[in-house]
Amino acid sequence: MEDRYSPRDPNSDLDLIRATPFFKGLPDELMEKATCHAVTRMHPSNQVILLENDWGGSVYFILDGWVKIRTYNLDGKEVTLNIIGKGELFGEMAALDEVPRSTDVITLTPTKISSVPAQDFVALIHSEPLAGVRLAQLMATRLRQVNRRLRLREADSMSRVADTLLFLAEGQGKQAAQGTEIPNLPHRELSSLSGLARETVTRVLTKLEKKSLIAREQDILRIPDIQALERIIT
Repeated sequence: MEDRYSPRDPNSDLDLIRATPFFKGLPDELMEKATCHAVTRMHPSNQVILLENDWGGSVYFILDGWVKIRTYNLDGKEVTLNIIGKGELFGEMAALDEVPRSTDVITLTPTKISSVPAQDFVALIHSEPLAGVRLAQLMATRLRQVNRRLRLREADSMSRVADTLLFLAEGQGKQAAQGTEIPNLPHRELSSLSGLARETVTRVLTKLEKKSLIAREQDILRIPDIQALERIIT
């Protein structure tokens, strides 16, 4: 009887991991080795994936959905450090330096995440220079984003909200016919990310919409002209 060839599903979880920016262009053999023990799970909204002070046994790749990275200030107030989505990774720092995790990670939407054992991830970094370069670039980008946000802490509310939207567009923006699209996040998340009161964020978003600098739909916030939004930052 003739054998029937079943082509590999390009939408399989493993192929989705290997298509992320971190793995793109790496040798197939090394990608296979690094992801052969990956475990993929679907998580509902508002589920805690990692907790601060957990030990880092895995590195996580987001295949779909959104998560927030949070910590708490000295007053016990929640502070959102970052919001990341499809194609990005988290948990790499604890895997590298073998210390407890420094932040919490919580899903914002139903989210599909693949976890790769820390030892497999670290072995890839040691064996493939391009993987090490990619990781260094990722850390440099996140440090640059944090530095930029710290510089704007004393800026006016309009500048801080605009910068928060640009920050999200840089990390997760998708180009569409009418501009750059980012998720239309709850105002409480934008509040935590920008360090402003939720009422202030709501007021500023309304002003930006009246100036046609943004357009909001149910799930999408669109930035028609990135450069125009950048120009209002003082």
